[in-house]
Amino acid sequence: MTHPQWLRNVRPYGQPAEDLLIENGRFSQRRPASKEALSATDIDGQNQLLTTALVESHVHLDKTLYGQPWRPNSAGPTLKDYIANERRVLREISAPIAQRAGALLENCIARGSLTMRCHVDIDPEFGLRHVEAMQQLRDTYRDLIDLELVVFPQTGLISRPGTAELMREAMALGVENVGGLDPCGIDNDPIAQLDFVFNLASEFDRGVDIHLHDKGELGLWQIKLIADYTERFGREGRVMISHAYCLGMLPWSQVKPLAERLATLGISLMSSAPADCAVPPFLALRETGVNLCLGSDGIRDAWSPMGNGDMLERAMLLAFRFDLNKDEELTAAFEAATVNGALALGRKPAGIEIGQPADFLLMPVQTLGEAVVSRPARQVYRAGHLVAAGGRLLDSRL
Repeated sequence: MTHPQWLRNVRPYGQPAEDLLIENGRFSQRRPASKEALSATDIDGQNQLLTTALVESHVHLDKTLYGQPWRPNSAGPTLKDYIANERRVLREISAPIAQRAGALLENCIARGSLTMRCHVDIDPEFGLRHVEAMQQLRDTYRDLIDLELVVFPQTGLISRPGTAELMREAMALGVENVGGLDPCGIDNDPIAQLDFVFNLASEFDRGVDIHLHDKGELGLWQIKLIADYTERFGREGRVMISHAYCLGMLPWSQVKPLAERLATLGISLMSSAPADCAVPPFLALRETGVNLCLGSDGIRDAWSPMGNGDMLERAMLLAFRFDLNKDEELTAAFEAATVNGALALGRKPAGIEIGQPADFLLMPVQTLGEAVVSRPARQVYRAGHLVAAGGRLLDSRL
């Protein structure tokens, strides 16, 4: 039990200034901002914008080169070239996963992400090494961030003998989600891959998150197939399709009926708002009721030297990509990095209502729109305690 303290003079989502009482790590009272002098235990909000924390819905911590010496990108042009190059790079890196992933995780927390879904590689070469390292990392930072894992067959599931057995072992270790990757483009056997993924998810009662890079009509056909499997196995509300570039490549008249089905089945989409390819049409999907969230994907790894783990910047990239410039549109981009991410991960979205955990951000801006556009320095609070400021985690564990 912690001593109650008032968070004074903050503007929730840009509304008039309020004071909020924090007790035992939760908001317990709200009142209009008082003009009384601050007490020694009060948190001075300085009339800053108050928002919930951010949600990182898709990242690959185990493969990052974050904090390592600069390494020029050496990948070939195709997806399989990128995968093979990544394997070469990871074999040559001596820094342990805990060091690289921990540095990036601390950076993400410092920028305001307190909920995260991380995809973790598994194959016969790596075995369960990455999974076990990420579970240990999660334990180290459990009090600072809610981190869930997806077992990810990067080099193939059906086409890579031994991977399926390792995925089952990972489920037995408690990994929360079953991953997949391009059922056609990587495994060349969509029925076999989806049969295994959904059977495994059903057996262990886990979520499903499938990378889908395949483009055009081929990609659209696979999304329809994933929807069929979602319905057949009763996984409504527990399936995510990551990337889904194909939805941005075809006429909306062709995409809309499938979008309506995704909304009905509660299948979420994740986008990193990339600059180099088609992107699912955010506003049209939103209007149809499809939940689209945001993720950084790879950050400073063998795939790309780009990325910084800032989900406010990812919201800005989404807004920039779709020319979102009205305040209500920028708010929708912010929600893609918060509310939508929580829903996609099967969680109740965070809030600042009475009884909610006091996990929040303070930023020296006026509105959510300004926060998305300017990505200001921010103070990060977990259960009412300041854990990061100025882009730095106050209690580094490296």
